[in-house]
Amino acid sequence: MPVLSARLRTSFTAVGVPVLACGMALAGLGAWTANGNAGSPPNVAVTKAYVYQSFGSTPETAAFFTLTNDGGSADRLVHIASTDTVAPPRLSEHHMTSFGGAYRQPVDAVTVPAGDGLTMTPHGIDVTVRPKGTLRPGEEVSFTLSFAHGKPLRIRAVVVRPGAQTDRLPRP
Repeated sequence: MPVLSARLRTSFTAVGVPVLACGMALAGLGAWTANGNAGSPPNVAVTKAYVYQSFGSTPETAAFFTLTNDGGSADRLVHIASTDTVAPPRLSEHHMTSFGGAYRQPVDAVTVPAGDGLTMTPHGIDVTVRPKGTLRPGEEVSFTLSFAHGKPLRIRAVVVRPGAQTDRLPRP
């Protein structure tokens, strides 16, 4: 009988530990789902949008967006379109050379994290724009932002002078 008891104990341990671990994992996932975190789609919005006024005869300028995502899943900004530009706007990232010069590196997409967001800046991610004409402060440029999972967003970005205060811009 003691041999049978030892075998049963070993069998229960061999089976019980994985079953208990699975039960705990399912309970954790159930709590995560109950709090609305599982399967919640991205919910991206644009809270700020502006375009720098072109400088001199430079054909390109930059646009900057502040994107928020209060959804439960990240999304990716994968395409930007505009009817107010000569060529399609391009996502780019600024880099510095070892000699102190700056250059733009095109990027295919940028992630907008869940429960967070993305703020484009002149020293990081931005959108390279070639406007159809001369841009003046206060004018607006239209954009359509397309995402991997969410709906496209149609926005208007206000033109500002480089270095201008952008904290009080109207919501796009």
